Amino acid sequence: MSSNLKKSAQKVQTVLNEFGFELNVVELSDSTRTAQEAANTIGCTVSQIAKSLIFKGKSSQKPILIIASGTNRVNEKVIKEHIGEKLQKADADFVLEHTGFAIGGIPPIGHKDSIITLIDEDLMQYDEIWAAAGTPNAVFKLTPKILVEITKGDVISIK
Repeated sequence: MSSNLKKSAQKVQTVLNEFGFELNVVELSDSTRTAQEAANTIGCTVSQIAKSLIFKGKSSQKPILIIASGTNRVNEKVIKEHIGEKLQKADADFVLEHTGFAIGGIPPIGHKDSIITLIDEDLMQYDEIWAAAGTPNAVFKLTPKILVEITKGDVISIK
């Protein structure tokens, strides 16, 4: 694994430590790039994967983070009603520029810029969930309550 990838996972661990919870980044041997791969590697359900998706506000051009349950697709109309503007797909360069992380390992925290964050209400039903930690092989386990606390995200229906 390249040192850049390791650096990304270390950065996430450093940010997690600052919150004061016992949250530990785990580097896995298999890929966690997709929700399905992550669930298979971790041994949890796909729904317990908190996937961090970066969109761009169509008029504001600002990044918007949606943390979705692994099985859910984002309903862009629902999000538009919540944030007051249409969503655009964000390309890899936009994501890297605003988060400091590459697609496939975007964590819910530790971004370069402050990002509007919306959390899928379906994640709230689980005792534990798993989120990416900066690389395609790094994850960390947390509770939905801690996710809301550390991201300051709004919990909404995203589907």
